[in-house]
Amino acid sequence: MSRKSLRLIVVALVAAATLGACRDTGTDGEGGLFEISGKLFVFNYRLARATYVVTLRPLRPMQEGQVAVASFQDPAGGEPLVVEQKIWPKLGKVSLESPALFCIVKDKPYAIAISIKDAEGAVLQTIDTTLMSTQDQSVLPDRPLVIDQLYTPNPDLVGHPDGKLPGAHKPDCSNATDALAPVSAAD
Repeated sequence: MSRKSLRLIVVALVAAATLGACRDTGTDGEGGLFEISGKLFVFNYRLARATYVVTLRPLRPMQEGQVAVASFQDPAGGEPLVVEQKIWPKLGKVSLESPALFCIVKDKPYAIAISIKDAEGAVLQTIDTTLMSTQDQSVLPDRPLVIDQLYTPNPDLVGHPDGKLPGAHKPDCSNATDALAPVSAAD
């Protein structure tokens, strides 16, 4: 092998190592199993509901029995909302969705902590991130616009096509925190 060929190989290896080091996987430590491939608030106007959705992309083959446990900061205050999702090795991604949320404030960061566990419950990886909404909870209607799978209009909203009812019960947001509340993945 010539010196020129050897030099090109070394340059290529250094470039590959540098590019790999620049990738932010949101992992603690080395050898991460997953990286965040997407995260957003979903405002489902038709159902009058908002949720967190985080999608993880595997960085290497997944094993049987693994689970992802996500702790989502509750915008209304109180304890984090915890979701456990089985990881299916044959799927190309893992989607984590929170229960319905209330009191979401536009441009406020909310904490999310995810742990990946093996079949025995040992934590293999943790991922901490935040998410901000570009919308406020007030964009949602007071009640679902439809009541069934046939998209039957909600009779409670007759005369209110925007879904806003005068005097409708609003969620209590008095316990919502002003600062980013730390959450930790369930152990």
